[in-house]
Amino acid sequence: MKKAILLMTACILFCLAGCMAKPDGPKEDVTETPTATPEPTKEEQKMTEKPEPTVTNTPTPTPALTDENGMYYKCPSEYLSKREGVTYGSFKRETYYSDYCKRERYYTVLLPADYSEDKKYPVVYLLHGIFGDETSFAKDAKIPVLIGNMVADGLTREFILVCPAMYAAGEGTAQAPAFDAEACLPYDRFPTELVQCLMPHINKTYSVIEGREGTYIGGFSMGGRETLYTLMLYPELFKYVCAMAPAPGMTPAKDGFMEHPGSLKEEEVRFAEGTDLPEKIIINCGTRDSVVGKFPLGYHELFTKNGIEHLWYEVPGADHDMTTQYSGMFNFFQLFGKES
Repeated sequence: MKKAILLMTACILFCLAGCMAKPDGPKEDVTETPTATPEPTKEEQKMTEKPEPTVTNTPTPTPALTDENGMYYKCPSEYLSKREGVTYGSFKRETYYSDYCKRERYYTVLLPADYSEDKKYPVVYLLHGIFGDETSFAKDAKIPVLIGNMVADGLTREFILVCPAMYAAGEGTAQAPAFDAEACLPYDRFPTELVQCLMPHINKTYSVIEGREGTYIGGFSMGGRETLYTLMLYPELFKYVCAMAPAPGMTPAKDGFMEHPGSLKEEEVRFAEGTDLPEKIIINCGTRDSVVGKFPLGYHELFTKNGIEHLWYEVPGADHDMTTQYSGMFNFFQLFGKES
């Protein structure tokens, strides 16, 4: 009997020891069954899909990019790329005889894509920078694209763009300018040549809205300077004016390149009371312009001092470059759309 009790006690102790001991073998590998990911709903798919580019006929610039006067600091990039369904014009190089210069002269012209003699169009005269010529803007393939897209979106009306050779050298004078004050003087002859010779030729050759209501002028750098000088000489001829990064020299000035005698004294930069002035005058410049520096700001301050109403703005981060030009053109061309 005692043996049976001892044997039973030993068995119980053995079982208890086995239950309390840690296992010597490897742990069991437990693999979790992955939970199936539910299929996204149609609404969730739309949120993650990249939208296909679409062509619209409504303005798309962001209002946050404008200043208090409605000027866009930079031209919205979508206006500088071609779109499907939009037709674009192309530049042509033409000639006319200038009685003022006594020689044949060149210009390039960009007609609307659907130009018709049955319609009348306003004309924009766009003036190049120093050492440029009539092909300077024509070489830029983005300008017809910018205009075509703006027309398609209703931001501007169709117009004729004329880009002259601005170096109005007289008979017997070399057509190529040098980089000094005397060699730059033919630029200051251009306003007279424009009014006396080129504008009559354009009015006769193309289907244009003649007179102030259909005539606008703009320019870059030296072209900006001559735009302002043309404004001072013939304010009644132009409805809209845009000087982009205008170079020094309309008034006496000295920069890192030369001393400019000036075509006008600062006190002469004013209009007589009752003068029929343009409806809008724009002056702009890049904040990092390494060529004309603060001279555009100087024109702005002079205009303000002498009571000439105008719009002034700076293009953030832009140098003496196409960013400044595209910004100026975009704002300039929009002025025409507000009247069509």
